[in-house]
Amino acid sequence: MLLPKSSTRLVCSAMVAAGCFVAGMPAIVSAQGLPGLTIFSGIERRNELNYRLSWGTTNLYDTYFLRVPSKKIDLAVSQFTISYPDYYKGKFDPNKVEVRVKGKAVELEQVNWDKENHFLQINLKQPIEPGSKVEIVLDNVKNPDWPGTFYFNLRVLSLQDVPLPKYIGTWIIGIDRS
Repeated sequence: MLLPKSSTRLVCSAMVAAGCFVAGMPAIVSAQGLPGLTIFSGIERRNELNYRLSWGTTNLYDTYFLRVPSKKIDLAVSQFTISYPDYYKGKFDPNKVEVRVKGKAVELEQVNWDKENHFLQINLKQPIEPGSKVEIVLDNVKNPDWPGTFYFNLRVLSLQDVPLPKYIGTWIIGIDRS
């Protein structure tokens, strides 16, 4: 069936407009999604943790959404410690740290950023139950000036276990050039 010329022009115009919109999307959406396939990282696949960054580019203020799956929380957790490499030159805002369980923020007792030893320590008012899906939100993070791949290691402390931090996994965070 043939369409009249006016309908054909309308359909072609709509297709061109849709194509321009789709082609422009990557420029508009600049948030970094979950990490892709990691090869030769030195981290076992089962220890690699998922994350999302709002921007993921150098020299910008960013929000890091660091996820911990429920299967990794096998005991009640009272403290999270996130260590990062000495070559990561970003800045954290301890007043803008949040821990979420099932999407709801839990009360924090204290957040300590030890710049010299390269770690963030998050103490909780009440322990998180075993089997909880956790998201640690680091807001107002100043990304480093140089791009790179940075390994953020997570350790947890439980009051039920030996009072030594237990390694949970690693976020392999990529910061791109702006």
